Amino acid sequence: MGKIASIEYFRVPPRWLFVKITDEDGRAGWGEASLEGHTQAVEGCLDAWATQYTGLEADDIEHIWQMSWRKTFYRGGPVFMSALAGIDIALWDLKARKLNVPIYELLGGKLRSKLKVYAWIGGDRPDDVEAQASARKAQGFTAVKMNATSDVGWLDSPAALDSCLARVSAVRALGLDAGVDFHGRLHRPMAKQLAARLAPLQPLFIEEPLLSEHVEGIRTLAQQSTLPIALGERLHSRWDLKPFLEPPGCCIDVLQPDICHVGGISELRRMAAMAEAYDVALAPHCPLGPVALAASMQVDAAAANFAIQEMSLGIHYNVGGYDLLSYLAEGSRDAWRVEDGYVQLMGGPGLGIEIDEEKVRAASRGAEAWVSPGFFGPGGELREW
Repeated sequence: MGKIASIEYFRVPPRWLFVKITDEDGRAGWGEASLEGHTQAVEGCLDAWATQYTGLEADDIEHIWQMSWRKTFYRGGPVFMSALAGIDIALWDLKARKLNVPIYELLGGKLRSKLKVYAWIGGDRPDDVEAQASARKAQGFTAVKMNATSDVGWLDSPAALDSCLARVSAVRALGLDAGVDFHGRLHRPMAKQLAARLAPLQPLFIEEPLLSEHVEGIRTLAQQSTLPIALGERLHSRWDLKPFLEPPGCCIDVLQPDICHVGGISELRRMAAMAEAYDVALAPHCPLGPVALAASMQVDAAAANFAIQEMSLGIHYNVGGYDLLSYLAEGSRDAWRVEDGYVQLMGGPGLGIEIDEEKVRAASRGAEAWVSPGFFGPGGELREW
């Protein structure tokens, strides 16, 4: 056993928030609490919990998780659950390193030795996807994801959807599978049109075809469309997931929780098991940093229903000279080499990667919080981003 001696966090570019927990014996674990566009709010929560949790047993991961959920009275939501994710992931990393095993060994052991992955193309206002898809194919990917559209009106011209069809067709012609992310940008009048028009192109899935608060709309769309429906990045706990699985019928096919937004490894594991009971595939959302990806992969390794993992290598948000591998120590930078659409499962202790702490501390000095860009329509109205 070892008590928590310190909980630190580091805001680093391009838009990530790392957490380091050190115990009284000097052992450390790393977590990630990135919540895009809301860094300061998560930092405030971490400040409060660092004061409360210093001195607790670092091995008591579930006790600390339940304290964060139940003792706070106000439960869930993206801020609380992202702060909790940073703590939870770091505690799992710390414990597994102490035992000198990968985290997946503490989750029952691995079910696979390599993991299928996909990467992003196209950006927030998607264009030039054919060249980008070709580059991804050369990197070893067999699947990519792109935004379906940029901003679209609540009821827009059907022609606003034409470019999406052209882009998906171009990528499919290269022999790649394509996930199409509606990103909650399309409201019901447009989403149902685009889903129908995409069906002949056989996308891998359509993601967030409607905002997650419209459960009844997603249920209707699921009945109308043959396409696999994916969502989960804006679901923050197993309780948020329940309405999408329960009667009058499960309305999702692919669950995409983000480990940074659901309270970490502990809750992602539970949500994966819930989805398995409804024959729903697991494809964790992860356009974030290396700690989030490594943590997701630990759950992927032990989840029977794992299908494919998002990774942020070269994603359009990674600017300013920082990318997925930037904060990894030299020996970890080959951890995610893509071959035939797969990466090898990491075998090292804890998360299976080593963080370059010196670089993290240097980059965090004066780092600014990332702000979501947002979209505005021609009348000045705010549109879904």
